[in-house]
Amino acid sequence: MVINLRKWLRSRKLFYSIVVLFAVGALVLQVTQNMQSGPMAIAKVKTEEKVCALTFDISWGDKYSPSILDTLKKNNVKATFFIMGPWTVKYPDIARRIAMEGHEVGSHGYKHENYGEKSDEWVKSDIQKAQAQIMEVTGKQVSLLRPPNGHYSKKSVQITEDLGYKTIIWDADSLDWKNPGTDVVIRRVLSKTKPGSIVLLHASDTPVQTAEALPTIIEGLKAQGFTFMTVGELLAKYPPVRH
Repeated sequence: MVINLRKWLRSRKLFYSIVVLFAVGALVLQVTQNMQSGPMAIAKVKTEEKVCALTFDISWGDKYSPSILDTLKKNNVKATFFIMGPWTVKYPDIARRIAMEGHEVGSHGYKHENYGEKSDEWVKSDIQKAQAQIMEVTGKQVSLLRPPNGHYSKKSVQITEDLGYKTIIWDADSLDWKNPGTDVVIRRVLSKTKPGSIVLLHASDTPVQTAEALPTIIEGLKAQGFTFMTVGELLAKYPPVRH
């Protein structure tokens, strides 16, 4: 039997190329599945319905939060407030008002430092310290956490999940913390809010335009056909979109 060596070598190379491609494809699939298998930060929920959640981070001060609460009450809108532990202790009347008026209470941690840069024990301690203070003042055992600065890592999200919390971020950023102007804050929220959005706003003293912008934001979103839910209500009804 005569063997065409050149043809045989080409066939063998093709065979091994196919094997390598399959192996690489399987590896990529496995890595992707591993990345998607653990808990992830939640930026929004999946729905075609015009629902959204207004969320407010509070880290310091009490200058604007009462006005924000007044606006929400006047418009019969329930929001989610992510409050820091030390702030809760310093301003217990406002913290309790948030809870008593039917808004959802979430944690914004104990120290305003990036979770993604900290050790496992540091993150765990920060979450637990904040929860103890929030519980003491409001009586609420919270289940949602927004990491300070929206900064997290896969490990910090896992620790958060292990402690019984879900990591909540956002998909519609008002940029109110930059104080870009009331009109800019309004325009950003009205243009970026989509069905299932989680909207980032602040009720601390540093963003000085949020309280003024909020009535128009609520009016504008209602005019677009949106209704408002808390983050917890969104997650109870719709599947989360992993970030």
